[in-house]
Amino acid sequence: MDFGKAFSFPFEDADWLKKIGIAALLIFIPLLGMLWVSGWSLEITKKVIRRDPEPLADWDDFGGYLVRGFQVFIIGFVYALPIILASTCVSVIFPAAMDPNAADEAGYAAIAAMVCVYCLVIIYSILLAFVIPAALGHFANEGKFSAAFRFGEVFGLVRAAPGAYLLALVGNIIAGFIAGLGVILCAVGVVLTMAYSQAIIGHLNGQAYLEATSNSGLEPVEAV
Repeated sequence: MDFGKAFSFPFEDADWLKKIGIAALLIFIPLLGMLWVSGWSLEITKKVIRRDPEPLADWDDFGGYLVRGFQVFIIGFVYALPIILASTCVSVIFPAAMDPNAADEAGYAAIAAMVCVYCLVIIYSILLAFVIPAALGHFANEGKFSAAFRFGEVFGLVRAAPGAYLLALVGNIIAGFIAGLGVILCAVGVVLTMAYSQAIIGHLNGQAYLEATSNSGLEPVEAV
């Protein structure tokens, strides 16, 4: 897995400024903008998986990117449902834990339950950071929304290449820092670095998927 390539590949494209610039402009659009850019990032993942020599996707399918961006959102939401449900439980338990009128035993039990829920949320969140890139890679490769929810295959990808998905996670964190650096340049800098970070994430997810498929029993991916 070429970690550095994910950060340098956009600048190897002759039209990188136009492609990143369009993504940056779209981010200004509330709600829909990030859906468009998420769909574009997924297209980058697909192009990397297909070993396209120019993986920085062009903006030639606005409708398709918007649909796939919405699907990316749904995938993330579904996988995050256990965290949402756990947070709801905490919101119910917390008042009981803090109630000064509650019996000591009930208060301690509520606090213990809340700590357990938080621990499970942390563990699941770490797992999710590995699984969602695998689910998105599977979706990008097959072009089927249902592919992201074939849990056995998705978890199999992570098991096949945990190191690759760890690198993808580290790269995602670095991309997040890069997106934040745009604050120095105010609004324009933020959207430019956010667009660039989405390109990085798409490339890393594609690379991790390629390594996982080479180590697993899934069908090999055909090169362009």
